[in-house]
Amino acid sequence: MVNTIDYNVSMLDSVDSKAVERLARDGRESWADLGAALGLSAPAAAERVRRLQERGVIRGFTAVMDPEAAGFPVLAFVAVTLDRQDARAAFLDAVRRHELIQECHHVAGDDDFLLKVRARGMRDLEQLLSDELKGRLGVARTRTTIVLGTAKETASLPLTAPGAATAKAATRRPARRAR
Repeated sequence: MVNTIDYNVSMLDSVDSKAVERLARDGRESWADLGAALGLSAPAAAERVRRLQERGVIRGFTAVMDPEAAGFPVLAFVAVTLDRQDARAAFLDAVRRHELIQECHHVAGDDDFLLKVRARGMRDLEQLLSDELKGRLGVARTRTTIVLGTAKETASLPLTAPGAATAKAATRRPARRAR
């Protein structure tokens, strides 16, 4: 499926960008605090956020859990190749329902899908791979990569234009020296 977002419609003004950035850091920030940071009243800030939700820019608010503290220390990425394309719908339905599969991406290249999986242990991962994926969902092949450590994991998006911070710094005039 091709992404057909109209980028002109989805562009954010500076107030919307700042609101989204603040809420990404603290989704529980009060309307009063958010409004003060944006130079708006609390009701105006709430209205901005409501419009961002209506546009689909903000999909929801959630608690961000630490997977290890919640008992899911195993992280794996599983590349999946389907045996036949008519198995795709059943595969995707099963993936959407499976609680250990956090993400499923349709990818280009040698594989059909890339899954992000969190498991309580290697037995959970083995059961998912052997019994559920390979056992009955039309999966021809999987390639699993076990994550040893994570340097960065975020759901935040860079809301400023690419290179904007660099360009802004490059166009600043040097400070004048006092004589």
